[in-house]
Amino acid sequence: MEQEGLFGGAAPLVPAGSLSGADDDIAGKPLAVRMRPRTLDEIVGQQHLLGPGTPLRRLVEDDQPMALVLWGPPGTGKTTLAYVVSRATQRRFVELSAVTAGVKDVRAVIDTARKELVRTGSGTVLFVDEVHRFSKTQQDALLPGVENRWVSLVAATTENPYFALISPLLSRSLLLTLEPLDDDAIREVMRRALAEERGLDGAVTIDDDAHDHLLRLAGGDARRALTYLEAAAGGAVDGVITLDVAEKAVDRAAVRYDRDGDQHYDVTSAMIKAIRGSDVDAGLHYLARMAEAGEDPKFLARRLVILASEDIGMADPTALQTAVAGAQAVQLIGWPEAQITLAQVVIALALAPKSNSVVTAIGAAVADVRAGLAGPVPPHLRDSHYAGSKKLGHGTSYAYAHDDPRGVVEQQYAPDAVADKQYYEPGTRGAERDYAERYAKLRRIVRGS
Repeated sequence: MEQEGLFGGAAPLVPAGSLSGADDDIAGKPLAVRMRPRTLDEIVGQQHLLGPGTPLRRLVEDDQPMALVLWGPPGTGKTTLAYVVSRATQRRFVELSAVTAGVKDVRAVIDTARKELVRTGSGTVLFVDEVHRFSKTQQDALLPGVENRWVSLVAATTENPYFALISPLLSRSLLLTLEPLDDDAIREVMRRALAEERGLDGAVTIDDDAHDHLLRLAGGDARRALTYLEAAAGGAVDGVITLDVAEKAVDRAAVRYDRDGDQHYDVTSAMIKAIRGSDVDAGLHYLARMAEAGEDPKFLARRLVILASEDIGMADPTALQTAVAGAQAVQLIGWPEAQITLAQVVIALALAPKSNSVVTAIGAAVADVRAGLAGPVPPHLRDSHYAGSKKLGHGTSYAYAHDDPRGVVEQQYAPDAVADKQYYEPGTRGAERDYAERYAKLRRIVRGS
């Protein structure tokens, strides 16, 4: 199992700083490994975890025993942080992969750490990668070492630890959340890789459009950005990485799409109009273009929620529920998996019957309000829950709808200025056919006509 660009399998105890020789001979190693930060100050991003007095600073600089759970998406620096700990701490360092290590391996490491602590006073840092893959029994085996501080645990996971880890282990650990790296952070990572001796040492340069292409494809993953950059550097022509070189190196065409320019609005508009026009495949095409270009998935989700009411509305009221559920899912998962959720929403909305009666109704009501057609609330509808309200005639003639067997009564609800207005004009598609009949019946009763 390939680790986060560093090491694999259950590792033996190694001296602090060597980490299986990871920094002894960088020649021939992947660019992502060669450029791995060696100190906390070299780490790009995650500044909320790296300031003075933070747990990571204390673990590295003060050599304080503790248990940390690092939670974040791939390429955000979980293994890098473990690597920095391994170089800086005066403790012995052990790395276990949750993919290959069993309960026996865990117990052996903790038993050895306990004996070394008693014999020499030297502590042990235990790094467990992909700890969410550990079974409950395997996680239980970590507890004595954490509880008694025989080891300082650094556990990395891409899964929600509140679901993936047992409560006793989580309660004994400090949870640190790593965020996806933003574009500026990835740019800095690539800049260093191009310039520094252990990287590409200035041997190649990169055109702006090629740089932006690799940046979009990286998706906030520093390791992926360096992998793509290394592949593109291998095909550089006369020492220059052009857009054509970058496209061929990663086998992905660049999407001509400016997230802050006209194409942002043009492609978004095209997707909405395709869905409104019930063209499922065109809607998916435009979604794919924006996803590949690195558009903000939350922006797309918001647009689809609006469309569900604006273009479908009462023809299929469940469309809004689908769009809102999709938006909530996007918040949880992000790219690239969010494109699956958004695709489901696009398909559902494109196939749904269409009606713009909701947007037309609220538009007409707003127009009247802006035109000054408001007027006072009818007295029988006003608040009557305070002393003296009855003397003002508030609520005295209000008819309680639940007292009528039909659940509806004849009564004026609108102000006099708009008492005869009809804003909602039901359509004839989908579920709105049924709502149209009910609307007409209720209006006849309420308005007494």
